[in-house]
Amino acid sequence: MIRTTLAAAALVLAAGPLAADGHKTPYPEGASVYFINVADGDTVASPLTIQFGLKGMGVAPAGAIDFDNVGHHHLLINRGPMGTGEMAETEWDETLPNNENHRHFGGGQTEVTLELPAGEHTLQMVFADYAHVPFGPDLVTEQITITVE
Repeated sequence: MIRTTLAAAALVLAAGPLAADGHKTPYPEGASVYFINVADGDTVASPLTIQFGLKGMGVAPAGAIDFDNVGHHHLLINRGPMGTGEMAETEWDETLPNNENHRHFGGGQTEVTLELPAGEHTLQMVFADYAHVPFGPDLVTEQITITVE
């Protein structure tokens, strides 16, 4: 009986609280994420350093501890905007993949230098919790397009 109760409690804690909008991890009203030094339509040179901005929350490394109102940055490169496409409904509540189109900054980094080939590229920032699950649609940027010369 005690083992069953403890196992059930562990599952509830692992699932985490639900925010008012139904997403797994709550976040403060008014929090936002933004690009500091690059904007839609910019023409840039490679390598390009991109600085990540955050308002109303804190940055901390990803890991096993869940702190209130902190998370880490993710950069989406050359993919559809977050919340669109075949994963539109579930993408907000699942761990983001880690690949060439989904860059994780789980060490708490607030900038990255990228080597991008010449041409157009799309970028979008997503802020996620300790487990790489996006906080929700308020903590992403609009997708921007840049041109690398």
